[in-house]
Amino acid sequence: MSMNRRRRQRGAALLILVTLAGLGAATLLMGTFGRANPDAARERRTLRALAQAKEALIGHALAHGRLPRPAASAIDGRENPLPCNDEQSCTGLLPGVTLGVDPVDGWGKLLRYSVTPGFANAAIQGGAPAPSKTVLDRDSRGMPYYVAGEAACGPDSQCVPAVLFSSGKNNLGTSVEGILQANSSGSNTDEMHNQRAGRHFMRRAASGDPRLPGGEFDDMLTWIPLPVLLDRMRAARALR
Repeated sequence: MSMNRRRRQRGAALLILVTLAGLGAATLLMGTFGRANPDAARERRTLRALAQAKEALIGHALAHGRLPRPAASAIDGRENPLPCNDEQSCTGLLPGVTLGVDPVDGWGKLLRYSVTPGFANAAIQGGAPAPSKTVLDRDSRGMPYYVAGEAACGPDSQCVPAVLFSSGKNNLGTSVEGILQANSSGSNTDEMHNQRAGRHFMRRAASGDPRLPGGEFDDMLTWIPLPVLLDRMRAARALR
């Protein structure tokens, strides 16, 4: 065997050893990171649950011409069979059975869901009614501002047909067993607002600082923009 060939073989063997060592180190780090940050895995699971729920809601509109109403109850995941004629009765829990998705976030809480009455009680027409939900954030001074919609929704506003969110790890929400979760804080006003809201919902960066405007916050929220919903329905010829 030539000297050059032996050198190439030794070099290849060394490269394999280095690669295996690197893979082993990466696996160890990933395992350690996962164990050290269990909340990160739960957040990823929650983001997946929200994304799947959002897609399922749009899929329901494609199949039935409308968005579903909220769940009948915390232990009945079918949509409420009765019309929801105002914002509060059109707000509740995600109807996971009707949608065929798991309505649970990474912390074992049921996802909350709010839909514009006109989008849930009848087939959505080409000239759909104005959606009624808004989403707010807070600026660097803590002042709220709209990221979706406006104070008064109308044909030209960017209000949205539906909002869904997770109550996050801490405080409030409803467990998968249907049990209301306690609130251990008196300063998490934005979280408390979301639990009561029927039209205006808060989405902001997570924080455990009770001194911030709105207090502690770990809700995770998403929404369905009207143009996205209508475009998908037009493409599927689902607009009545």
